[in-house]
Amino acid sequence: MIRAISVFLFVFLLFPAVAFALVKDRHAGYYYPEPKKIKTYRARANILPGANRERRIAFITELMANALKRPYPPQYAMFAKGLQAQKLIIVSNYAGQLDTIYRVRAMLANLTSMARTLPIFLGFSVEDKLNFFDLGKMLGFKRITISDGDKFSHQVILK
Repeated sequence: MIRAISVFLFVFLLFPAVAFALVKDRHAGYYYPEPKKIKTYRARANILPGANRERRIAFITELMANALKRPYPPQYAMFAKGLQAQKLIIVSNYAGQLDTIYRVRAMLANLTSMARTLPIFLGFSVEDKLNFFDLGKMLGFKRITISDGDKFSHQVILK
């Protein structure tokens, strides 16, 4: 048992994305299928002072409130999980959406545009510099998972 823990710690220090993949993702199989690949993104931003569970939840609430104001139903559900709400999960509400990496990237580009206009990021001059992963890192998210809710999942560990 001690040897297994030592091996895990060694792997975690050298290859954190691999170590995260080894840890059972308790949300996989419930909210989304097990991701086939897990990517690591090195953010170009630091975590904001005061980034906490409440701010992360407020961010998601504001994004979804804006989506609900549109004349059509939201294309996806967005929510935070984990004890400190540090895992952002986005799942398509419709079949045939968010089912390829290209559709996921397009949705992330849209989310970047939407997030840049929120009060939490105004005044940071991030309009043309940071993407959605960077903004997520600023709020203290550690993992973002996007899924079609059927067969496809894309997961990114934020560093």
